[in-house]
Amino acid sequence: MTTPARTARSHVQQAALAVGAVFLLVGILGFIPGVTTHYSAMEFAAHHSHAKLLGVFQVSILHNIVHLLFGIAGLLMARSAPAARNYLIGGGVIYLVLWLYGLIIDHDSAANFVPVNTADNWLHFLLGVGMIALGVLLTRRTAPAATR
Repeated sequence: MTTPARTARSHVQQAALAVGAVFLLVGILGFIPGVTTHYSAMEFAAHHSHAKLLGVFQVSILHNIVHLLFGIAGLLMARSAPAARNYLIGGGVIYLVLWLYGLIIDHDSAANFVPVNTADNWLHFLLGVGMIALGVLLTRRTAPAATR
């Protein structure tokens, strides 16, 4: 009995799978007391949520749900190279927009509904740049070698 041949994943698919898995893990960890400090102070949304993932990154129930959804999207979109590329580049753009949003808003205002703090802002920047770089660099075409 033979099994169907399995197609190898491209580098961009592997990257999207890894990024998606990390987001899924972060979303789960955000709901675990101890990993998330001040867990009892976690709110659904708003800057009043004082829970912090790893004691550093401000989170809320909404923030954790977004991480879970982003993770699931990465796992699903890793099924094809074009979708994986779109996930990485599009997700990177979303994270850069979130970084800018976090820089502009007053962290103690109602506009901080996600919520974010300074550590979140800079993590969002690194995620945005990193995801875009992965999406672009892992799918760039190289010129074929000249034949002699």
